[in-house]
Amino acid sequence: MVTILDGGMGRELQRSGAPFRQPEWSALALIEAPDMVAAVHRAYCAAGAQVITTNSYALVPFHIGEARFQHDGLSLADRAGQVARDAARDFPGVRVAGSLPPVCGSYRPDLFDPAVAAPLLSVLIAGLSPHVDLWLAETLSALDEARAVIARLDGDLRPLWLSFTLADGPGDRAAPGQLRSGEDIEAAVQLAHEAGAAALLFNCSQPEVMQGAVQRARFEAERLGAVLQLGVYANAFPPQAEDAAANEGLSPLRDDLHPAGYLNWAWRWVDAGATIVGGCCGIGPEHIAAIAAQVKDA
Repeated sequence: MVTILDGGMGRELQRSGAPFRQPEWSALALIEAPDMVAAVHRAYCAAGAQVITTNSYALVPFHIGEARFQHDGLSLADRAGQVARDAARDFPGVRVAGSLPPVCGSYRPDLFDPAVAAPLLSVLIAGLSPHVDLWLAETLSALDEARAVIARLDGDLRPLWLSFTLADGPGDRAAPGQLRSGEDIEAAVQLAHEAGAAALLFNCSQPEVMQGAVQRARFEAERLGAVLQLGVYANAFPPQAEDAAANEGLSPLRDDLHPAGYLNWAWRWVDAGATIVGGCCGIGPEHIAAIAAQVKDA
């Protein structure tokens, strides 16, 4: 059986006409129109998603500003969790994953500072905690970003999913298939195993690099004797520039990653060993519906 994740939040908000601009990105709708965030959650649930992700990825100073984060970060995280939980109640069995982003900057392992990250993560965790069934630390570019999350969740008994973004283009600092930090996939598997994580995933990278990543992760997990689910939720971007940052602007989308095209990739990931599949930026409810209809019982 394959667990079906939801897809991207930001572009669905923009497509639905929700308040959406930089620098707030998907956080703006949470601030000004939370009902529209709820509508996106429900659309994914109706499409067949079994896990929906809180709209907390942009609740970081980079997007909402330092002053707003200090004043409103906790209440906004609480709102993100509550909106997702309320939507999930209409769909029995749907779980809520608390999104914990790379708080120092997406795609930028060079900006990570554990002293800065710790208090930011603590605020997000405190706000989301009453509402979530599991934790999803996502779009991690480096092992130290994962270690910061692990440290802040010490003692929390809910499942932890660690999801890493991979180098996927000629402009990346790292080789294709490595983490964007240049660290190896095998090291990510080892860390997930040592931390007792329930799942290791790869997200916010192009579909082409995911199959090999899952294969390498599966081989390493088997070598370690790790009980670890593997998952993928790719984005629909063309290759990004070396200095690109996730959510820095509204990137173009690939024409070939329509629902049928994305479904073909999903089958490859499942064949490679993935048991969790969803979508990231540019992947909408129509993509998730195609995966849920075809792949769920694989």
